This record gives sequence, structure tokens and C-alpha cells, in this order.
Amino acid sequence: MLTDLPRIRKDIENLARFNATPGKGLTRFSLTSEDRGARNYLKDQLGQLDVKVYEDAAGSLFGRRDGADPSLPPIMVGSHFDSVKNGGNFDGQAGVVTGLEILRCLEENNIRTDHPVEMAAMIEEEGGRFKSGLLASRAMALGLSLDELEQRRDEDGISIAEAMRSFGFDPSRIGEARRNPGQLRAFIELHIEQGPLLEKMNTELGIVSSIVGTDLMRVNIKGRPDHAGTTPMDLRRDALQTAAAVISMIPSFAMEKRDGTVATVGTFTVRPGAPNIVPGEVEFTVDTRSHNASSISMVKKQITDNLEKTSRADGTTFQLDQLLKVDPVAMDKGIRQELQDQAEALGFSWQAMSSGAGHDAMVMASVFPSGMVFVPSKEGRSHCPEEWTDYADLQKGIELVYHTVISLGVSSDQ
Repeated sequence: MLTDLPRIRKDIENLARFNATPGKGLTRFSLTSEDRGARNYLKDQLGQLDVKVYEDAAGSLFGRRDGADPSLPPIMVGSHFDSVKNGGNFDGQAGVVTGLEILRCLEENNIRTDHPVEMAAMIEEEGGRFKSGLLASRAMALGLSLDELEQRRDEDGISIAEAMRSFGFDPSRIGEARRNPGQLRAFIELHIEQGPLLEKMNTELGIVSSIVGTDLMRVNIKGRPDHAGTTPMDLRRDALQTAAAVISMIPSFAMEKRDGTVATVGTFTVRPGAPNIVPGEVEFTVDTRSHNASSISMVKKQITDNLEKTSRADGTTFQLDQLLKVDPVAMDKGIRQELQDQAEALGFSWQAMSSGAGHDAMVMASVFPSGMVFVPSKEGRSHCPEEWTDYADLQKGIELVYHTVISLGVSSDQ
């Protein structure tokens, strides 16, 4: 293979050093000192190549290798380099290292594609810090407003806009991060599968056909805090009672769709949070995913209807805040075919797959021709310290993307 296995491993392990929770999985939130360390490592590696290194207005990092024809749009390869709290070393990072390794191999093998080739390292895909996932890809493909940057805040009350200013970015220029249709020849993301199928099928690579849609909303229920010992049960306005009744129904709303729809309550906060006070406020998130947009809408309506009915009966009120909404999307047929052809030529076993997890590629695919490659996850584990992909398996995925980039990089006029 033309890619370098020891170098790939070194990149993954070096990036993992920039971690806020050593020994407890990888925690690297966006626009933090850990972000700065990983970013500087990538800049250093890119600085050793004949590429232009730059950052966009959303805080993503790029390395651009010029093509033979400067008028042609670039092929972009990359992923995110933020993590969930106490996650693993491969989620996102594997795709960023893919882009970096491809730039190195193009230079080492003296290959000049007609189209430019760009590596992308994007921030806040996970939403771990600001609960605003897929931020960089949304800024690039769909556009973001300054208002969202000002509104979304971390647990310390710091907004995205404030964090950007402290980090050296100007949030008022966020519109400059957007790229218009036609400004990318293709976007390709390599990612760990985050599931067990490839390993169980003993298949080397997955070529993604579609990605689920995602709806993430925050629910805030307000009641009235009262003394837990002196307030009769029939006179309480217990926010937790409302929340518990609603949350208990959410799994059945998803399961009754019978199409793989899933719904998850991932965060939950009770205020004031004391054992002798009736809960006056409860806040939780609901993450609904499906390959069918109608199923997502139906689950959301059922949750909302149940909230209205239950809160009315309990004497509480509620508010919904839409944190993220992305429709299901199919990967580009032409890029999928090219990935399949290259996998066959390289002798790699592959399987067409749909993705139940959200990725930057799902946003990019709504505007630009996009493709996605999965590499196996050991025992299907992800978003945990035990997340693991064998480096040899990762190299096969990078090799596939490398050859695909070369093929896609030839101008149709040639």
C-alpha cells in the first residue's frame, strides 16, 4: 500500500495526547486548550508539506494542495477533531488523519491532480461543549447566523461567539465560512463504523449509502419548588413528575414506527436538585433519528402532544428549544460507485451500509457531492474509552480514499 501505517498510528496517538481527561477516555471540546494543542499539531504536520494552511470563519482548519487547473473546485477529505466527553481516540480523528495522509502521499508520489485537494479538520461536530452539533459543516454548507453563535452556551454560560473571540476568531464573519453549491468537486469522510456489523461480517470496509436524519431538542419544564414535607401531593406542581411521565412514553413512540427509528433522552437536570424540595424545573434533551423524515416528525409531535396533555394536568409549563435538525440524506451515487470500483481494484472486501449515526457528511451531502467510508469498530464500541479500530483496518480505508481522490481529481475535460 502507498499509505504509511506507522505514520497513521503516530498521528492518531499524538492527537490523543491533547485530552482533558487522561486515563478516562478522550475529552477534547471545541475552542479549548486541548483544541489548540491538536490544532497546532495538525498545523505543524501540514507545514511540512507544499500546501496552503488556513482556517475558516467557523474555526475549521484546512490544508490545500493546488491542482493543475486552478479554476477547478477542490476535493475535500476530512472529519472533526472534537470529541464527546470521555470518548475514544478514533471518532473523527480517523477522518482528519485520512486527509492529512492523503496530502502526504500525493506529495511523496509526485501526483498532481487536476482538482485541488483539501484536508478539513472541523470543530463542534459532537456538540459536546455547546450542544450545537455539526456546527462547522453547517457553517460551510448551510450557513450559520451570528444569533446562533450568541445564543448557544456551554455549561459555564460562555457562548460560542465569546469562545470564538477568546480563541482568535471573529464570530461576526461567520457567513464567510459558507461555500456555495459547485465550490466543491466532492466531500469524502472516513469514519469508524461505531457499530458491530463490519466486524461481525468479517468485511474490511463499509461504503455508506445513506445517513439518518437527526432531530435534537431541549425540553424545559417549569413547575413550582416547595417544601417536600409540608406540601400536599395534590397541591404540588412537580416538574419532575411531568418529565417522568413524558419520558416514559418516548421509547414506545419510536418503537411503534417499526422502521428503525430511535429516540434518546441523553441529558437530564433537576433544579433546585435537593432531596427536601419539590422539583421546580427539569431540563432534558431528546435525540430522535430515522431514515424516514416522516417518522422523526411523528415522534416529535407525539412527544409535544404528550407534554401538552401532561403539563396541563400537572399544572406545569414547558418550552421546546430546537438544537439541531438535519434531514435524512443519500450519498452521491457517482462517488459511491467510484469507491466501490476502487475497493474492488484494491482487493478489499466491502459492504454497502446505511449510517445510524450523524456525521459532517450528512450536512455536506445536502449541498455537495459526498461520499463516506466506514472502517470496523472493535465490538462496535464508540463514544467510550474502549473505542478501538485496528490501525491496519484504518489504513485500508485511507488507501481506498486516496485512490478515489486521485480518480475523482481528474478533470472531466481530460
